[in-house]
Amino acid sequence: MSTISEQIFSRASGKKAKANDFVIADVDFAMAHDGTSVLAVRAFREMEEEKVWNPERIVIPFDHLTPANTDTTATLQQDIRRWIKNQGIKNFYDIGEGICHQLLPENGFALPGKLVVGADSHSCTYGAFGAFGTGVGATDMAEIFASGKLWFKVPESIKITAEGKFNNAVSAKDLILKIIGTLGVAGATYKAAEFYGSTIDSLSMSGRMTICNMAIEMGAKTGIVPPDKTTFDFLEGIAAQRYEPVYADEDALYSKEYNFDTTELEPQIASPHQVDNVHDISDIKTTKLDQAFIGTCTNGRLEDLEVAASILKGEKVSIRTIVIPASRNVLIEAVRKGIIETLLEAGVTVGSPGCGPCLGGHMGVIGKDEVCISTANRNFKGRMGTGGYIYLASPATAAASALTGEITDPREI
Repeated sequence: MSTISEQIFSRASGKKAKANDFVIADVDFAMAHDGTSVLAVRAFREMEEEKVWNPERIVIPFDHLTPANTDTTATLQQDIRRWIKNQGIKNFYDIGEGICHQLLPENGFALPGKLVVGADSHSCTYGAFGAFGTGVGATDMAEIFASGKLWFKVPESIKITAEGKFNNAVSAKDLILKIIGTLGVAGATYKAAEFYGSTIDSLSMSGRMTICNMAIEMGAKTGIVPPDKTTFDFLEGIAAQRYEPVYADEDALYSKEYNFDTTELEPQIASPHQVDNVHDISDIKTTKLDQAFIGTCTNGRLEDLEVAASILKGEKVSIRTIVIPASRNVLIEAVRKGIIETLLEAGVTVGSPGCGPCLGGHMGVIGKDEVCISTANRNFKGRMGTGGYIYLASPATAAASALTGEITDPREI
């Protein structure tokens, strides 16, 4: 009667693992980015460890403050580059390669049945591939660097089923916002959310990554989509290891089950300053905007840029509009398909692949009382700049709103 999470932890710990058990598990792949690797390496050195447990299982992308925004950042990144070279870590992705949660899937590290741990809360993104992807603190990551192991409490699982076909201009981002708005920011605390149903089955890998990426925003330890042909086709030729998919037993025990009908779902908006402050776009009053931002580990993939370009083609944005591709590969393909040209002709500013202003670091932070519509995953007070207001939305809604300068239903464009 095992869930996907219980089966993954049973393999990783070498013993039968059930919900609420405490286990010591072998980590398949470990990730720390430029922000968290600094703290993880500091803790690793304080532990007086000399060599990491397996340099081939560690992935370090630089994405949060790239290119470096201050001399302090540059010096810290310089130190980590030296440490990476000394440790013989080959899976290093320097500035401009992209966001960690895009790079791990693109390079075959997010695999069905694997335990993939990142020093970043949105590591739950990897669950889109049937992995158990989760985030930990930097000191926990130091322990993984040293031993390849970490203790976990096996989470209870909840089952979320979405049935139906999206209407025009509605996407995976709208669905996950609807789910978070229904469950609340603490509705899935320390649970593993398994996603099922015809709506989920029809999603591309990009859409599934969007869903799992935001599982943490309702408190979940991870979000998981059972792997299928869509998953296997994506991984063909890029998987970093052999993998064995796992699936929940038919009589698996879930602590709660939720059902969503997506046939009438309309574009969703998460208003400041909580991710679960979600509304149908038809209920949002006219809201003037200062900036639109399309990108991040939630919605910076090729299909997201393609949607934005289809709306902006032949038009001009009326507010500051920033588009940042999730990776170099996404950028190259967007250039090849003419997407970037369309965006630039529409007056969009295109940034170097990375996190951009999402975390409030640089490349587009907003000023006091400014309002931004964003495809990111968080709209907390101060998230993109002290005193600003963030509305979360899909790429279609963000692009439509960039044209009009106010929150706009993309179905009207």
